[in-house]
Amino acid sequence: MTEINPGNAPPNCSALESDLLKNRTLIIAANRGPVTLHKDEKGELVFQRGGGGLVTALTGLVRNQDAIWIATAASETDRTFQGGPVPISDDGCTIQVEFINPDPEAYNGYYNEIANPLLWFLQHSMWDFMRSPTIGRSTWEAWNNGYVKVNQLFAEEIARKIRSTSRSPIVMLQDYHLYLTPGMLRKRFRRSRKRFSLLHFIHIPWPGPDDWGFLPPPIRDAILQGLCAVDLLGFQTRSDGLNFIRTVETYLPKARVNYRRGRILYERHYTHVHDFPISIDVDALRRLAASPEVDSHRDQLQEYARGNQLIVRVDRSEPSKNIVRGFQAFDEMLETYPEHRGKTRFLAMLAPSRMAVEEYQNYLDELMAAAGRVNVKYGNSDWEPVRVLVGDDYPRGVASLQLYNVLLVNPIADGMNLVAKEGPIVNRCDGVLILSERAGAWQQLNDGALVISPIDVYNTAEALHQALIMPEEERRTRAARMRKVIEREDIHQWLCWQLEMIAELNL
Repeated sequence: MTEINPGNAPPNCSALESDLLKNRTLIIAANRGPVTLHKDEKGELVFQRGGGGLVTALTGLVRNQDAIWIATAASETDRTFQGGPVPISDDGCTIQVEFINPDPEAYNGYYNEIANPLLWFLQHSMWDFMRSPTIGRSTWEAWNNGYVKVNQLFAEEIARKIRSTSRSPIVMLQDYHLYLTPGMLRKRFRRSRKRFSLLHFIHIPWPGPDDWGFLPPPIRDAILQGLCAVDLLGFQTRSDGLNFIRTVETYLPKARVNYRRGRILYERHYTHVHDFPISIDVDALRRLAASPEVDSHRDQLQEYARGNQLIVRVDRSEPSKNIVRGFQAFDEMLETYPEHRGKTRFLAMLAPSRMAVEEYQNYLDELMAAAGRVNVKYGNSDWEPVRVLVGDDYPRGVASLQLYNVLLVNPIADGMNLVAKEGPIVNRCDGVLILSERAGAWQQLNDGALVISPIDVYNTAEALHQALIMPEEERRTRAARMRKVIEREDIHQWLCWQLEMIAELNL
């Protein structure tokens, strides 16, 4: 499969955007919208821009463009909003937002039973197939009356927007919630001469064919057929893209695949498969890191460190992040290298994640117990080895990233893991990144990080020790190497690569 070469990216992305989109309508579809809506004390509608790199990147893209963002209604305020222009920046930039409003039971099946946890767990290699999942009647009801129906609502709304414009739209679909939408769209325009380009970017890992073989064929084949209706299918890493082509080759016998070109021919339609590693908004992150709010958090965290070297992790509290094994590795290091006792602390900044899902609730209990065991085993009145802070506080997380001597990022599977990119940008200590080879960030950062297997507790402990004793010059060289890559291949470059491919393929 053809790799994207960052060195070939267009030097002037703004000019590319203007030239490519000047006569086209941009339609973005994602489970979440770019803003959250609520009413203030006076009952007036208030818009708050969503966080994350996706909104940041697409905010720049939609500026001065004819753009529409379609999402599911996440609140009662969303449901009563009839759609219209909403502000997404302080300078007056707006985007047309339209909410689809599925029945609550359908949304629950779509989101809480199929997308999460079935597909999410499968694609992060988190199922213990000897015990779970068990696909029964309720799963099929959630699929047919939830996931399929919500995807149909997206397809219907997107189709309406395509028909309502005289331009040739570019449709950008996002992630695993909308796997069926592309195929549904193609069927609606099978006999139409209306031209549109269909892109789909998948933010999470794509495992190999063996994992997908556990899904019932009607579900698996519907997903693959839906994605083979896309013109340009984007993944985080080259490995993910290759796994998708292998999965299609295994389970869609009528498909013709070309690994060298990264291309699939299915039902007389070509799908081009490429990797576009997503990244961060470097400038925005540095502005936040320089803010008084982050300064205040940093002062408090420095008090906790009190001259100790600091191992930090910043994660959502979910099983794929492999937090328990991180604490076990710290335990192993303290046992093997007692010279670090009383001189090193482990600070875990965890944001609660999907607490309505039982597996996530249980994992939070498990990780807290693992941290407690380390503290009981090694701690005393003067030294607390592990501190876990649970809460959704991004500025506090950024403050902790400024202070680490070692940043531990050891997921079992991760589409990218942006913490691995945020850390080297804001860190003030030339800290060392310990990185799982199962994180998508490995593809770009392995040359500067200490790379580990996520299930190897012994070698993770060894990596923690090596990072803590690493000579200053080596730490500085590694940190500079990673910063250079992240600065060059930021969130804006991620978008540029996709636009370049649209132009190159004449989509």
